[in-house]
Amino acid sequence: MPELPEVETVRRGMSPAMVGAKIERADINRPDLRWPFPPKMAERLQGQVVMQLRRRSKYLLADLSSGESLLIHLGMSGRILITGTQVGSFVKEHAAPEKHDHVILQMDNGARITFNDPRRFGAMDLLPTAQEETHFLLRSLGPEPLGNAFHEDYMARALEGRSTPMKSALLDQRIVAGLGNIYVCETLFRAGISPKRKARNVSRKRAGQLVPIIRDVLGEAIEAGGSSLRDFRQADGELGYFQHSFDVYGREGEPCRNAGCDTLIRRIVQSGRSSFFCPKCQR
Repeated sequence: MPELPEVETVRRGMSPAMVGAKIERADINRPDLRWPFPPKMAERLQGQVVMQLRRRSKYLLADLSSGESLLIHLGMSGRILITGTQVGSFVKEHAAPEKHDHVILQMDNGARITFNDPRRFGAMDLLPTAQEETHFLLRSLGPEPLGNAFHEDYMARALEGRSTPMKSALLDQRIVAGLGNIYVCETLFRAGISPKRKARNVSRKRAGQLVPIIRDVLGEAIEAGGSSLRDFRQADGELGYFQHSFDVYGREGEPCRNAGCDTLIRRIVQSGRSSFFCPKCQR
């Protein structure tokens, strides 16, 4: 499932084509994805100007001139393709319709926004912009890791007294929003913390040190266009490249990249997910 860097990469790709433009036509080609679409979705989208395109955790939010926001979640296999926009000296032509093009937004600037999702684990909804914090997908989310509310004192307090392993704590969207399996593994490696260590056994100092490490990992991934594993593509159809920089994720049996360490990367399963780590460098 795309994590924060992948969703932020898609947001940045969509913004030039959508922000300030009007949705001229909305084609809704099925009644649902993971959940049913909201009533009269096409009618509520058509004629609205996209005022702003934001990201909250792993969700995209397009604020509309109607006072509603279009929420988009890519799910396991969802992707967004933008055509009819200029890239350098060339215009990216509209692609032929595909079987799993479930929602198509035709913008008045000539751009076409296509949501394609073969497995239909993605989601779309319309909600009042002013009440987004009450939406069932958003109301329990913790602070954004790139925002001001996420700081050293907060991180230390959030982990204090928790008996859950560090891997599970950082995956808890109520503690910090947007982190997923890949970037938690990479963060814990850089921090030298074992994914098995209980959160309550991490000192306040080490907990605080996680904050800049998380920001560095996410920032580097965003600049690389995210990680292209399985279905993820950027909005222009290109791959992300951060997977080539992984220190531990997916590297089971390969040597640790830390200088002076020749220990092999191990993989364990925690709560049904693979954790990759160096047993020597991470304590």
